[in-house]
Amino acid sequence: GIDDPEVADSFESCVQCRGCEPACPSGVPFGAMISASRADLVEASPGTNPWWLRWGLRGLGHHSLVLAGATATAWAQRVGLVPRSRLPERLPLRRPTYPTIPTTGDPVWVLTGCVMDAVSRSAHVALIEVLTALGWMPLLPEQHEGCCGALAHHAGLETLAVRQTRRALTRFRTSDSGGLAGTFSDAPIVVDSAGCAAHLKEHGEPSSSRIVDAMELIATRSDRLGALLDESYVRPTVIIQDPCHLRHVQRVHAATRTALAPVADMVELDDDGLCCGAGGAYSMLQPEMAGELRTRKVAAIDRAGGTNVVSANPGCSLHLAGGGITVSHPVEIIAAALKCRRP
Repeated sequence: GIDDPEVADSFESCVQCRGCEPACPSGVPFGAMISASRADLVEASPGTNPWWLRWGLRGLGHHSLVLAGATATAWAQRVGLVPRSRLPERLPLRRPTYPTIPTTGDPVWVLTGCVMDAVSRSAHVALIEVLTALGWMPLLPEQHEGCCGALAHHAGLETLAVRQTRRALTRFRTSDSGGLAGTFSDAPIVVDSAGCAAHLKEHGEPSSSRIVDAMELIATRSDRLGALLDESYVRPTVIIQDPCHLRHVQRVHAATRTALAPVADMVELDDDGLCCGAGGAYSMLQPEMAGELRTRKVAAIDRAGGTNVVSANPGCSLHLAGGGITVSHPVEIIAAALKCRRP
């Protein structure tokens, strides 16, 4: 049972990459089973997650606090208070402002989330630029949606996860001031974090059907990209690292290739989509195992013969930074290509 230390340890040490699901010929829903067991474990033993993780996950629902914390951490890094062994990725001191939203095009909402908006906003900005160029009208909620609940769900804090998910999706359905959310309450919700998109597709009722991964959406109009490039554009070569929740849960990883094909040459890893070890908060809770998984992934990247890596999940990017790998979001590669287009 869940009170058996060996059983509990097996659930605590699982990275929840969900790679077992597509490999199982019987289609056993291991993800749902593991999540439920993890929640039962946390309920039976609240101390399973350390206090700092519980408080941190609750704090993710307060976006201003997340932004302030990220800025404070960035300054602490620069004065040497945060060692590179704890946080190798240097966080930005300043975040780019979001571009002006167009007034024409097919309306789509953009979910900016919590940590990603604080440390990887450049990917959101790139997404808005690409969506606009391809004929969409990207919209941001009048009130920030906060955390989507994915990290709390991974940690087994199901009550918190449900509350955060419902609150986030409400921002795309209603509006206290009767503004845009009421006007476009049925428009798709685009998510450029693979883990967040996977969570919302599975647990975001009644809005699950509106969730679409950014690469999944861009792939539907990628045939328009070629006409937007300048004749002098030089195609970069990128190594693709598939986030587990894009490959094993959403199963739309082919969309990354479709979206990038008009603007970049791609190199595949030879590890058949094995996990990099990030796993939400897994890298903090199980640093030894997470480090071993990262070492294996870095070796695959080295064998691929390059350093220009793309991954559609911020957790993977931050974790791989600890192995000396700099990672871009695929949408940033596309946005950079469009900036070379004809006036």
